[in-house]
Amino acid sequence: QVQLAESGGGLVQAGDSLRLSCVASGQTSAFSIMGWFRQAPGKEREFVAASTRSLGIQYIADAVKDRFIFSTDKSKNTVYLQMNKLQPADTAVYYCGSSTSVGRMKNLDVDTWGQGTQVTVSS
Repeated sequence: QVQLAESGGGLVQAGDSLRLSCVASGQTSAFSIMGWFRQAPGKEREFVAASTRSLGIQYIADAVKDRFIFSTDKSKNTVYLQMNKLQPADTAVYYCGSSTSVGRMKNLDVDTWGQGTQVTVSS
């Protein structure tokens, strides 16, 4: 099995930055893509960003691509989400997820979820 552990959330003010981390452990060969999702209060979970493990191809949602930067450290089985110019609308629980294809990821068809980390942006 795969385990995912997120960290880095917190309470910030609008315009601030945060960096989230997600470390994968266990049977890491079981997934080929890993990334981030978020769920705002009262809304459905949505895809944010992901990268394939083999070629490092990145996918980033249009809503955040101008402010968020996704990166990976394959040696550490870790993915990061650098979030800049945060807005109150970015307030959500951010989840790490792993799957076997980008198509599945974007449809939230994820094999393993992390426990989530809260990001709160005050105005």
